[in-house]
Amino acid sequence: MEEIQGVLDEYFSAWNEGFKSKDGDGIRCFMSRDFAGYWAHSEIKKPDSYGYDYDLDAVLRQMDDARKSFETVSITTRKEGVECLVLGRETNLIQGVPYSAECMFVWRKEQDGWKLVREYIELER
Repeated sequence: MEEIQGVLDEYFSAWNEGFKSKDGDGIRCFMSRDFAGYWAHSEIKKPDSYGYDYDLDAVLRQMDDARKSFETVSITTRKEGVECLVLGRETNLIQGVPYSAECMFVWRKEQDGWKLVREYIELER
């Protein structure tokens, strides 16, 4: 559990560095080539989906004066420790305004370390 918590800390640090540099490479190195993401909020009927090759740099360029944090609620190991299911709350502070979301991440231990396989993000607004 401590190992995956360290990976989560590094992952969110990479996001904060990306917000400054506008370069998504540091974030993408945490993602599996099999990555699939889903993002939604109360005003849409179907979540937006995105994959490993989505344009992270464009996302980062949209965010000036941004910072991301994550509060872990639970970590569940599965597949004999090869995967971790992480539930928690992500908050993006954008120009001083907080945007919180409930999140579920699936991390898998691959040859080159823990990689994010899936994420489900539902904005609270």
